[in-house]
Amino acid sequence: MADFLDVLARDAKETINEGYYETSTHISTPSVSLKKAILESKYIPIITEIKAASPSLGTIRKNFNPEEVAGAMENGGAVGISVLTEPKHFKGSLFSLTKVRKVVKLPILMKDILISPTQLETASKIGANAVLLIEALFERKYCEYDVHEMIAQAQSKNLEVLLEAHNEDEFRSAVNSDADLIGINNRDLGTLEVDLGVTKRILEKNDAHGKIVVSESGVKTSADLRFLNECGAHAFLIGSAIMMADNIEKRVKEFVLAL
Repeated sequence: MADFLDVLARDAKETINEGYYETSTHISTPSVSLKKAILESKYIPIITEIKAASPSLGTIRKNFNPEEVAGAMENGGAVGISVLTEPKHFKGSLFSLTKVRKVVKLPILMKDILISPTQLETASKIGANAVLLIEALFERKYCEYDVHEMIAQAQSKNLEVLLEAHNEDEFRSAVNSDADLIGINNRDLGTLEVDLGVTKRILEKNDAHGKIVVSESGVKTSADLRFLNECGAHAFLIGSAIMMADNIEKRVKEFVLAL
């Protein structure tokens, strides 16, 4: 039976075929590393996320200026900024990433449903330093290449790879890849349910073998952050809790200084 991840994958293919990722944009991208920024952070490494909507919450923030939001996140102490570019379910925009690139020096992660090297080429053109790949999409054979080939393709374009897992099997597979960072998504993309215990259960039974682990989704409070840190996660990707805040810079600072 198809679940929501299948819907995301099918719609991603449609978006590619519609020509969404065809762009003449080619801007200068600073050579900054998300991995290095996490390793060198003096505080809690927070990757903040710019997103207008999500399938689970609907519209998160209306009529916002991506440049202003990105500036507030940078001033708040984020180590990197994730920009959602998927248009159908997250109301993302490639143009938003380009706008953000022009105003911040931080590493930028392009977050999308990536199944084709065409999308990697676009990421490299519009100012991204890193991309998100989802292990489950490779296991379900939605991608044009296998995970190792896609990682190699990304890295050949100077894009670091955050490879996302949701269960123990996916995590072990991700750790054995050449991905720069390993993500654990606390949200099941099939059902959209969130459980912070996903990070705990995976890390208490599996060795990351020196890889940096980024816990993604579900962080609402500083207590959530401390829990995930105690579970062994090294960095944290936070979107909705920051995008819904009245004062984004202040909210980011609260997370950065949560320990």
